Amino acid sequence: MLKGGPTSHVYFSQRLRLHYVDWGNEDAPPLLLVHGGRDHCRNWDWVAQDLSADYHIIAPDLRGHGDSQWMVGGGYHHIDYVYDIAQLLHQTKMTPATIIGHSLGGSVSLAYAGLYPETVGKLVSIEGMGPPPSITQGRDTWTVDSRLEDWVKNLRQLSGRLPRRYATLEEAFQRMQTENPHLSEDQARHLTIHGSNQNEDGTYSWKFDNYVRTFPPIGLSPKQTVALYGRIDCPTLLIHGTESWASNPEEDGRVKPFKDVQVAGIENAGHWAHHDQLDVFLTIVRDFLAR
Repeated sequence: MLKGGPTSHVYFSQRLRLHYVDWGNEDAPPLLLVHGGRDHCRNWDWVAQDLSADYHIIAPDLRGHGDSQWMVGGGYHHIDYVYDIAQLLHQTKMTPATIIGHSLGGSVSLAYAGLYPETVGKLVSIEGMGPPPSITQGRDTWTVDSRLEDWVKNLRQLSGRLPRRYATLEEAFQRMQTENPHLSEDQARHLTIHGSNQNEDGTYSWKFDNYVRTFPPIGLSPKQTVALYGRIDCPTLLIHGTESWASNPEEDGRVKPFKDVQVAGIENAGHWAHHDQLDVFLTIVRDFLAR
């Protein structure tokens, strides 16, 4: 079980009230942990607890996630997440930083490191490059009207989708374990407690905004994303779980734009490699950070 915990803080980005936690140790080098989609900052607690003796760790809730404010009158764009991270590091003055990001957070971290390479000392991305080329092939040939029509259709569907309500916290916990069978009971309970709110009628719902499920039709093109990867100056570690839907970026060729890159596959792990094989993950990351 986890002992102790971080302190909660608030910062503002594009007038949104965003939340992050701080694990203290202010005289140590800064380390930023960025969670994935439909997740929250407390998913990093086991990683943070292990590394907090050597680093000053902060972990944000991305907009629309955890205890951060939801968007009203706009969507969730990748470049806005990047801006939020840039604002957090700018306002806390915690650069140059080491960054570890998972999934959406890994993608945001890669883009940020390409935009501001001088502010990142080392970078770890856990399955942050999106679906493999075998899945995304052909998407860049979609016409503008088809992309926009698909986006409008998805938004209209989500507008009628109410947050799911669980009668008890135990029921939500069972859903968490079903989503990732690799999780231990303690992990699943911890993630459920910190990832849900109790509604006025006594039921429980996940904290994230359902609108984060949308994929906006505008943003960085694959070519622009690759160009940002090429601007990353720091040593970069790309991690994937061998049981995940994500592919090995070394095998599919996506490592080519990076200047200094290392790839690690973690056996018996799915998309949440830092949960599924925590000790292995920490060993790999510590070895990388010690380079």
